[in-house]
Amino acid sequence: MLRANSLCKSYPTRSGDLPILTDVSVALDRGESAVIMGPSGSGKSTLLNILGTLESPDSGRLTIGDQDPFSLSGCDLARFRNQHVGFVFQDHHLLPQCSVLENVLLPTLAASNSDDCTAQAEELIEQVGLTNRSDHRPAELSGGERQRVAIARALINSPSVVLADEPTGNLDRRSAESVAQLLLALPAADGVVLIVVTHSELLADKFERKFDLLDGTLTPR
Repeated sequence: MLRANSLCKSYPTRSGDLPILTDVSVALDRGESAVIMGPSGSGKSTLLNILGTLESPDSGRLTIGDQDPFSLSGCDLARFRNQHVGFVFQDHHLLPQCSVLENVLLPTLAASNSDDCTAQAEELIEQVGLTNRSDHRPAELSGGERQRVAIARALINSPSVVLADEPTGNLDRRSAESVAQLLLALPAADGVVLIVVTHSELLADKFERKFDLLDGTLTPR
């Protein structure tokens, strides 16, 4: 479902190009999950951005399903990303003026179909345990509840891949455990590919497939 082969990425600096990823390869099938760890500055977020098609690699190849997303034009790539990739960030990025239901529905506004997705959003909100909070604003929710909303939002377009960048980094231990359980249930329940970047050993220990990103390469633990 997701195949990355020999991804490389550098950024220009005054003293020349700074290599971040030098040879990253990984393959995950539908229903599989993996965690990526590494020190700050090792390129974990850069890798996640490439896998999520937010950035393009300098070289190498990425396929999601049978599609090379970077072969698509700008608009088609944005449409592909919206339909096939769900994101959960350390900061939930919920719109403060919108309710839980409205935040979950946001990705559907850019979808190509005009179907009413309210029932699906309500079902996802129920799955993350926030039915009684559906009309609340983010300011009325705890940190863990906001991340649950972010997970529901990531799933609203039935993506093939869900990418989570430090999803429990801002949470207390109890909330982090709750969010981790929700994320880890996704591959089996929804058949998605789940990739999580984290510094948390507690979260990483819950994954069967673990990788370290060091010196620009991805190494299985």
